[in-house]
Amino acid sequence: MSGRSGDQHQLPVAAMRKQLQHAGAMSFPSRLSTSSKALVLLPLLLLGFIYLFVYPKEFQLQSLMASCAQPPATLMSSSRLGDETTTMATVKPDFRLLIGVLTRADVYERRHLLRMVYNLQRLSSQALAAQVDVRFVFCRLYKDDQRVLVPLEILLHGDIIVLDACEENLNEGKTYTYFSTVASLYADDPYDYVMKVDDDIFVRLPELLASLAKMPREDAYYGATIPCEEMDPHNGYMSGMGYALSWDLVQWVATSDIAWNHTVGPEDMMTGQWLREGGKGKNRFNAKPAMHDYLLPVPVDKCEHELMPDSIAVHRLKDNPRWAQVLGYFNFTAALKPSKFYNMKS
Repeated sequence: MSGRSGDQHQLPVAAMRKQLQHAGAMSFPSRLSTSSKALVLLPLLLLGFIYLFVYPKEFQLQSLMASCAQPPATLMSSSRLGDETTTMATVKPDFRLLIGVLTRADVYERRHLLRMVYNLQRLSSQALAAQVDVRFVFCRLYKDDQRVLVPLEILLHGDIIVLDACEENLNEGKTYTYFSTVASLYADDPYDYVMKVDDDIFVRLPELLASLAKMPREDAYYGATIPCEEMDPHNGYMSGMGYALSWDLVQWVATSDIAWNHTVGPEDMMTGQWLREGGKGKNRFNAKPAMHDYLLPVPVDKCEHELMPDSIAVHRLKDNPRWAQVLGYFNFTAALKPSKFYNMKS
């Protein structure tokens, strides 16, 4: 019974297979005639013609998108936002520089100006040999509006360092707190140089980097020598307008009892005193006269003089008219293109 029953099930299956094969042979001929091939290919050719000649820009758009997706082959600077680093450089920079602008929380307009000045230099000078990161540094926030507006800046720019262990007075330990905090913040990813600058100084990045590139990477102290008449960097100290220490000196300041016990007083003089008492900063560079003060109508000292084409930094830019004069002298807006949206000549 079982064998017979199995034969009864197999017969219909075999018959169905034959019917399907027969139907397939009838519906799909193994060879197409010439006219049939033409009927199949003609719509495809017509579709290709329409796509190529009616929508040629589609190919241009795809090509443009593909080229934009490729990383640039030229050297570009990189930026660091908060604790994250966004690196755009395809070539390792010669050195890394951190510029700390010691300022106050309330001077929002000045930070806006300085961001434009530094960022435009990075955009227009893609051949910068160094990585430059700029941070705005002030002590803890005291006002309710600061506790809202400063976090907005941090969210947008990520370029602010708030020091907790200091008062907002440059000559009462803020500079010491800055260097010692930086030594801790970037201990795992150190810079070659750390610079302290005021918020009323215009620093020309290409000229600064070309000058710093000549310096050793260790035991280095860079700036404009004070007193103003002094040109030997081993005499006196570097002006507080802006000076740089190599990373090993930053680490030394953070751990030295000499620095810890001498934090109150003119901050630039204190820094010079630390290095002198500690026998540090043997590699020194005086950037005068390229680093100088803005020339006042009635000169105050020999640290100020007229603008020069090779100026590295100009200090005492206390208001917008001075900034405009200096930026105009160096043709800072040369890249501005004519537009129907503005007329700068009127």
